[in-house]
Amino acid sequence: MGKGIAYVVAMIAGVIVVGWVAVSVLHFLLGWLGYLIVGAAVVGGGAYLYRRAKRGIAPGTRTAYRIEAAKQTYRMRNR
Repeated sequence: MGKGIAYVVAMIAGVIVVGWVAVSVLHFLLGWLGYLIVGAAVVGGGAYLYRRAKRGIAPGTRTAYRIEAAKQTYRMRNR
């Protein structure tokens, strides 16, 4: 009778320990996955904004013409 109770208690303790380890590992992995997702979003957003800004001042755009006109005005004023 004593051995049976000891085996049941050992099995319950084993299940608890295995569950605790599994939850800890899962929490660790999901935490790193969250950081990875946020990092990828930040890098992707930065690349997107860089492309938009670069395309916005490309030759032949209104912004490029305004920058060139401002340069010429500045050069003429500082002769």
